[in-house]
Order: sequence, then structure tokens, then C-alpha cells
Amino acid sequence: QVQLVESGGGLVQAGGSLNLSCAASGRGYSINAMGWYLQAPGKQRELVAKIMSGGSTNYADSVKGRFTISRDNAKNTVYLQMNSLKPEDTAVYYCKVEVVVGRNAAHAWGQGTVVTVSS
Repeated sequence: QVQLVESGGGLVQAGGSLNLSCAASGRGYSINAMGWYLQAPGKQRELVAKIMSGGSTNYADSVKGRFTISRDNAKNTVYLQMNSLKPEDTAVYYCKVEVVVGRNAAHAWGQGTVVTVSS
């Protein structure tokens, strides 16, 4: 069973920065991909950034050059450094972890953390 705890959201002015973190705990699994998704009011959840176990990354076009995803495998933690924030980045941010449990693939979502960017 995987438990995820997110932190780091908050209120920031446009142009500011925030750093989100998501720590995974539990036993009996190995982590493959770790990622961040956002969900704005009235919209579907969408990918922000993803990092694979080998370190390769991919980003939504809207955040390229502004956000950086990283992970600390020793701590089972994924980070999202968000710079040059814009009001349109305002959303609930969720981390997602893709794991292997035995021979089965599974995933878990964090509880979400609110990011609000004021203009």
C-alpha cells in the first residue's frame, strides 16, 4: 500500500516561486514514474510534469522552461519547482506515483495541494 503526502502549496504573486513535494511511504512496492498533475476549477486533471525511474522527464508545453521536476529515490520523494508563476497556473496540484506491486502495476494519488497565483 502506497501513501502519499504532499506539501508546499500556497498563495503567491505572479512571477513568484513555489516548491511542491510529495513523499511516498509504505511497503511492498517499487516506484516507476512519479508525476504532478493539476486540476483547475471546472476542468479535467491534466499532466504538468513526469519523471521516470531512470530520470527522464516530460513537461506540459505550458510549463516548459518555468517548472522543474526532480526526485530523490532514497527518500521516495518527488519535487516540483515552479518559477515565474502565472495566474493561469492556479489549480489544485496532485502527485501521482506509478508502482509495481508483485507482478501488478498500480498507482496512487496524493491528496492535492492548492496553488493560487494572484495577478
